[in-house]
Order: sequence, then C-alpha cells, then structure tokens
Amino acid sequence: MAYKKVEQYDEETTAALKKVYRESISLLGEDTEREGLEKTPERIAKAMQFLTQGYSQDAHAILESAKFHEKVNEMVIVKDIELYSMCEHHMLPFYGKAHVAYIPNGFITGLSKIARVVDIYSRRLQVQERLTHQILDAIKDTLHPQGVAVVIEASHLCMMMRGVQKQNSVTTTSAFFGQFEKNETRSEFLKLISAQLH
Repeated sequence: MAYKKVEQYDEETTAALKKVYRESISLLGEDTEREGLEKTPERIAKAMQFLTQGYSQDAHAILESAKFHEKVNEMVIVKDIELYSMCEHHMLPFYGKAHVAYIPNGFITGLSKIARVVDIYSRRLQVQERLTHQILDAIKDTLHPQGVAVVIEASHLCMMMRGVQKQNSVTTTSAFFGQFEKNETRSEFLKLISAQLH
C-alpha cells in the first residue's frame, strides 16, 4: 500500500505558487522534469503556505480564548520560546528564541497562548524589530497588563549564508511597556531570562 500524507492547503493558491516556483527553478538553470525536482515546486508551494500561515491567524483572538480574571500582579515570564521566521528582504529563514513577560492587571492568559502569539507573528515575512513589537502590542492590547516585555535573540541566514557571511552573529531586539520601562523591573526580567533556574 502506497504512503499517503494528508495535508490541507488551498488548492488554487498551491497551483498558482507551484507554477511560479517551477518557472523560477527553470530560470536558475535546472531541469524541472528530472526526478529529484519533479515534485519540488509543489513542495515549496506548500512549505511557503505553512511558513506564512500567520497571516490568516489572529493573535488577539488566541489570547481572548484563554483570558481569565485573576488577582495576580507578579511578573509572568515564558522564556526560550522557539521561533522560526522568514526575512522579508531575502526570504531566508531566521530562527532563535523569544522571552516574553507581562505583569497582570486583573487578567491572565493561558501560558501556551503566549507561545502561540510568537508563532502567529513569526509565520509571516518579517523583520525581527517589527516582530518584537507585534508580540508586545498583542499582549498589551488584549490583556491590558501593567507591563509587557519582549526580548528576541535570533540568527539570520541572510547574514550567515550570503552577504557578510558571519556565522556566529546573533541579533537581539527588545521592547518594553509600562512597568518594564522602569529600570528595576526591567533589570529583574533580564536577570530572570538569563538565569538557569531549572
């Protein structure tokens, strides 16, 4: 019995992308009819839809789906959230970790929803600077906390594979709102995300 993988993709979008990628591969000098490349245009078409699925997802709705009244006003941190995104300038991947914190102001959200917010904005054509602020704004606008902090550390293949070709470079971006704009609170957050507590 032949193996059949079940995936859900928009057929029209897949067909249109498949045609474009077949033409692109041909323009690069390859034979799109050879065995190894025969199914590649379709694979790329599906991969790109997966890697950009964040456009069809709503981060605010995700947070609202698990928003609970809670009288807590201590810092909540979800750190080392893996992220994979695509640089909008070269359409090459960048990957790393996000560290997200907020101080509740009457509402908390499910911890997994914080990671989902990171995924939603990562799965788009991005720049790391914008990604950092989009994550912060979604939490700020939905939970109305006393403060939000986001730090992202990422490696960019556009710097590693082409251009300056710096293999060990890591880019760090940060965004702070509310209580995290105070040095004491921000320092506590940065100390906690740097610590090996587990």
